[in-house]
Parts: sequence; C-alpha cells; structure tokens
Amino acid sequence: MKRLLLLYRNAFGGLSRPAWMMSLVMFINRSGAMVTPFLAVYLTEVLDYSLKEAGMMLSIYGLGSVCGSFLGGWLTDRIGHFKVQFLSLTLGGSLYFLLLNLRQFEYMAAGVFILSLVNDTLRPANSASIAYYARPENVTRAFSLNRMALNLGFSIGPALGGFLAAISYRWLFIADGITCISAGIFFFIYFRKQQGHRPQRQKKEQTAALSSARSPYRDVPFLLFTLLCCSFASIFFQFITTLPLYYRQVYKLSETGIGSLLALNGFIVFMLEMIAVYLIGDKVRKSVLIVSGMLLLGASYVLLNLTEQVSILYAAMALLSLSEILAMPFMATIAVERSTEANRGSYMGLYTISYSAAHVVAPYLGTTIASKYGFDTLWWSTGGLSVITALGFYWVVQHMERQRLNSQPAVAASEAGIVVG
Repeated sequence: MKRLLLLYRNAFGGLSRPAWMMSLVMFINRSGAMVTPFLAVYLTEVLDYSLKEAGMMLSIYGLGSVCGSFLGGWLTDRIGHFKVQFLSLTLGGSLYFLLLNLRQFEYMAAGVFILSLVNDTLRPANSASIAYYARPENVTRAFSLNRMALNLGFSIGPALGGFLAAISYRWLFIADGITCISAGIFFFIYFRKQQGHRPQRQKKEQTAALSSARSPYRDVPFLLFTLLCCSFASIFFQFITTLPLYYRQVYKLSETGIGSLLALNGFIVFMLEMIAVYLIGDKVRKSVLIVSGMLLLGASYVLLNLTEQVSILYAAMALLSLSEILAMPFMATIAVERSTEANRGSYMGLYTISYSAAHVVAPYLGTTIASKYGFDTLWWSTGGLSVITALGFYWVVQHMERQRLNSQPAVAASEAGIVVG
C-alpha cells in the first residue's frame, strides 16, 4: 500500500498550482456533462425524432464544434486564453437554459449549433493554457491531470444525469448550465490576476518574429496527423452517440444503467491515466502508445459482437478506457511539441478541430450504418477502420518525431532569439 501511495504521489508531483486549478475548473464543468451523453436518447424518446433525425442533430452539434474549435484557436492567438475560456464557460452555460425550451427540428438545430460553437471555443484555449502553465518537463502529465479531472467529472455527470433523466430530462439542461457557469465564475476568480499569454501585450520588437511563425494549415505532416486523429475520434465518439442507443435498443438498459456504464469510462481513466503516463510516458515511443490505443479501441467495439451477455458491455468499456489512456494524452503532447507560444492557439485549434469534425462524422455514419445494416455491422466496421488508422499513425508519428529531434537545435536558437528580442 505504501508503494502504491508513493507511486501516486510521484505521478502527481511537480505540477504547478495553476495547472491544478485549471483542472479543478474543468472538473466542475465536466461534472455537469449530462446533455451530450443523453442527447440522442432525449431526441428519440422525448421529442420523438427518428434515428436518422437524431443522427443529423448530433452531426449539427459536431459542425458547431468544428467552427467553435477554429474560432477558439483564432481568438486565443489574438486576445489570449483567459478571455476565451471565461466567455465560453459563462455564455455556453447560459445557452443550456434556452435549449431546453426548443422542440421543432429547425429551432433545435440552430440552438444545438450555437451551443456547440460557444462551448468548443473553450477547447483550444484550454489546451494553450495548460501548455502555458505547465513546466516543460511535464507537459504530458499536465494534460493528463486535466484529462483526469475531465474524466472524474465525467464519471459523475452521466451517472447523475441518468438519475435526473429518470425524473425529467429538463433537469439535465438545468444542471449542465449551472455547472458551466459555476466553472466560469471560479475560473475568473482564480485566474483574473494571472491571465497568462496575452498577445496584445507583446513587445513591438517581437511582432515580426511572431508573425513569421509556421501555420499548422501549411504543416503537411501535422495535417495528416489531425486527419488520423479525426478517424480515431470518429470511432471513439460512437461511445457517446450510438453506444447509448445500442444499450437502450438491444439490451433494454434504463437511463440509470446507461449512465453507470458511461461513468465507468471516466472512473477507469481517472484511476489509471496519471499512473500510466508517469510509468511509461518517457519510456515508450509515442508511435507505439498511440497505435496500441488505436487497436484497443477497435477491439472494444468488435468485442460487442462476440457475445450477448451483459458482462461484455463492461469488458468493452474497460478496453475503450484503456485505449483512451494510451492514445489521447500523447496526441495532445505531439500538438504542443509541434507548436510555439506564438502559434499554439492555431495548432491546438486545428488539433481540436479534428475531434470536432468527428462530432459531425461519427453520429451520422454511426446512426446510418446502424439503422440500415444493424449494430453488428457498425462494430465490425469500426474494428476494421481502427486497424487502418493505426497503420497511418505509426508512420506519421514516427516521421514527426524524427523531424522534431532533427530540428531541436534550430528551434532552440529561434526561441532564444524571440526571448532576447
């Protein structure tokens, strides 16, 4: 027991206080993440939308997420990550109260798009903020701490959401809105005097150097990397789009049962990710870790086709959670290592766009395949796509790692020039 406690202490040690506070903000925010996991069920069972209409609505949510990620990255490089995060949390939280009163497809579509756009401006700003406050030697662990907070919150949100949905789905929107606004208020109180990177305060002599920073949209290896991340996320997001429908329609689980299964993911990641990153993060190549996570993700869905026992749902969720632990922290680290402070908002924006685009692709393809060919075909398809994506990751990440190692002396000299200027 002492060794285990020492291991946890070492895994969490050395992280800055702002990194901890940023994670606390995200924990508060994600503890109320109830609407998105139950949105498909809400649309089909409360508003009587068809499965196809629900898939279209979730894709609209994804489209708003794409636009929000791009806008968030653009704004972060121009007005700083503090303002973007505060506005996203408070304004986004307020929009949940509007959304719960919408019924018609057209109004709901507009509301979902705007909500997603505002909410997802947070993601690139938050990533840039974590990179800013983290010490250089533990950037991956800082991201893992943030993800740990997100997953701890997500282990609470869906479970509580399942309980509230059994009473009334209206409470899901109210609780989600309150937690978002609460996170925004706490964020403002703590970070208002240490706002971090604020581009408008850069010295004039830095402007030329900063404006010459590489654009991620002209970085071909990184573009390929984000395309693969989109493929990964499109498979992973079946977890919050078609998987709850599968639980409901095939296994006839209640809202509470669905919420408990989804919460298991957050609990596993919360318990294991920091330890895993601490133990193997510096010892195993990122290409191997990401590929392993990719293959485990595909296996988690294929497993659902092998038996119809309820216990397989928990085994599949455990595999999915392990895949998340192995892949996601190191994907974010690659995006940080590829950028500088001058263009980090743009890089993290493009990286989050890859996940946002998956919010468009995942629900539409998932619900279309499930409605036409059945869930079995959907799970076999995700397994096959996982293998193809894993091969792509192995090649691209190795190539980017070689580039990074070869260019380290030049990058160090360049950054030193910016600081001296």
